[in-house]
Amino acid sequence: MLLKKRKREGAEINGSSMADIAFLLLIFFLVTTTINVDTGIGMVLPPPLNPEDQPPPIRERNLMKIVVNENGLVLMDEELTPMEQVQEKIIEFIKNPENLETLSVSPQAAIVSIKTVRQTPYSIYIDMLDEVIGAYAILRNEAALANYGVEYSRLSKENRDIVEDIYPKKISIAEPDKE
Repeated sequence: MLLKKRKREGAEINGSSMADIAFLLLIFFLVTTTINVDTGIGMVLPPPLNPEDQPPPIRERNLMKIVVNENGLVLMDEELTPMEQVQEKIIEFIKNPENLETLSVSPQAAIVSIKTVRQTPYSIYIDMLDEVIGAYAILRNEAALANYGVEYSRLSKENRDIVEDIYPKKISIAEPDKE
């Protein structure tokens, strides 16, 4: 038994370059990854008034007052309204097809005012804003189909401006009451 069996060393993978590869992958993902940032609600604000100028007069008839209380109940011109009927009532208010005295004089004069209290659930506020913006989208789409035969989103910039002049989006968001 002079011949002893020699121990064999196990095969190894050279791991010296693994740290370099991991570091390069880390840099690659840091450079190529985009991070979505919440941008909030996109709205275009009117230019500020000159302090010496008086705000333009608004006829009560042209103002649709929407109040959302802390329980999420919606009052439209002091009338309790389910959320499902808000869009329909706004469209009727803006178009005023029967020329009623209680609705706006014209679509260009109509203003929708949304007012909340500080305790209003944020989801209800967003739903309300969606309903109002959706009403304007429906009206603009109807006008685009009637005048140009295509949907509003497919119109050229010039034709969009014409439709926006027919139904200008006038939304007033009042500050919540301090309580």
